[in-house]
Amino acid sequence: MTSTTEPGAGTARLSSRRMWAILGLVLLADAIDVIDGTITNIAAPTIARELNGGESLIKWVGPAYMLAMGVLLLIGGRLGDKFGQRKLFLIGMGGFTLASAVIGFSPDPGLLIAARVAQGAFGALLIPQGMAIMTKAFDREMLAKAFGLFGPVLGISSVGGPVLAGFIINADLFGLSWRPIFLANIFLGIIGMIIAVRILPRDDDADRSTVVDGWGSGLLSVAMFGLLYGLIEGSTNGWHALSVIAVVVGLLFFGAFAYRQRTAEHPLIKPSLLKNRGFTSGMVVGLVAFAASTGLFFVLSLFIQEGLHASPRDASLGLVPLTVGLIGASFAAMGGLVTKLGRKLVFIGLGVSIVGCGWVLALVKFSGTDLSLWALAPAFVVIGVGTGLCFTTIPTVALGDAKPDEAGSASGSLGSIQQLASAIGSAAVTSVFFMAATSGFAHAMEVTLIVVLAATALSLPFVVLMPRKAPSEPSE
Repeated sequence: MTSTTEPGAGTARLSSRRMWAILGLVLLADAIDVIDGTITNIAAPTIARELNGGESLIKWVGPAYMLAMGVLLLIGGRLGDKFGQRKLFLIGMGGFTLASAVIGFSPDPGLLIAARVAQGAFGALLIPQGMAIMTKAFDREMLAKAFGLFGPVLGISSVGGPVLAGFIINADLFGLSWRPIFLANIFLGIIGMIIAVRILPRDDDADRSTVVDGWGSGLLSVAMFGLLYGLIEGSTNGWHALSVIAVVVGLLFFGAFAYRQRTAEHPLIKPSLLKNRGFTSGMVVGLVAFAASTGLFFVLSLFIQEGLHASPRDASLGLVPLTVGLIGASFAAMGGLVTKLGRKLVFIGLGVSIVGCGWVLALVKFSGTDLSLWALAPAFVVIGVGTGLCFTTIPTVALGDAKPDEAGSASGSLGSIQQLASAIGSAAVTSVFFMAATSGFAHAMEVTLIVVLAATALSLPFVVLMPRKAPSEPSE
């Protein structure tokens, strides 16, 4: 959750050089977050094999991080308002760095998953502070430049991270296999903290009276854990009573969370936002799009490695066309398309994604696991273009009808939805893939693509309810 103060009003005017330095630091923190959320797309099979974690570890290593991040992201923003963004940024960066070190040296699956949860939790303290700091310290012109860079940089990180992971694993640096992927965060985190201490403005004006809705956060935590635990354990060990009960409990607690947001005196999400049809429709579309895309990326990397028997490095190279499409579409969208087309661009993005998924489905159906990465490359470009348009456009357009005093809660809610959707997508789509894999990896890929296509198609009617246009200027 970000601050809603007038841009530049919270601190003395900063020099242009210092504003660019702060922007670089915030982008570094956000890029590390996105990379660590996606590198397991490539690294999970290797990690599970070396730690003897099996399918369960493959399914949990990504969602454990995203779940903690998504559940705590809103409360992280409130804590920044209460105790100061600079202080929470440093705590978040320090904790994230320490958790990364524990992951890198983990000897068993249990400690690794626990450290991934801690990493996501500290990330949830870190990420909201950057946007709030910029909103207070930047003038409108600089804030507009910052918003223009976020989409492309995070898009590059989301797909470039797994590509880098594949090369690191294949290089087997110092005989450490996958571990340098996380150990590199120690160096980046320490550098980031040193820079943060020097350049982040002090915020002695923090409002200690800010109320954090602990009950709402607790209800959401139990809801998401129940849903993810049920999905993962049910698909791994069979749908026994415990798995079914976990899903039911998750749904009940999510209903309780929704009720809490309508009745609490200080809810995590402003009640007026829940009555805003355009915003809630954007949340639904974002939930489906982010879940489907994140889950699909994970499954594509699994299919390439397990079904096509490619090495982590070759799997990374196979995802490069997707990366190229995503980067190009992100830059095009933020370059003016989202302002001109508004929700039409969301339609286009979802439509292009459907075409790309259908293309891959046809290839797998006719060629099975005899496919080459070259044959998949054009379809991957199309999927990347569709995803790039959606990732950049949906959050922006969803804020089109938000009032100025709702902007902070709205952007924080969308950030949480993106993280929770990533966790749900990784768990649910991967579960579909492994359940269908008993009949072969080609069949598993076909079933997964059909599920993703159906979910994406079902989200299209909600796009009509989104705001027609994006905000004319950054809403933060």
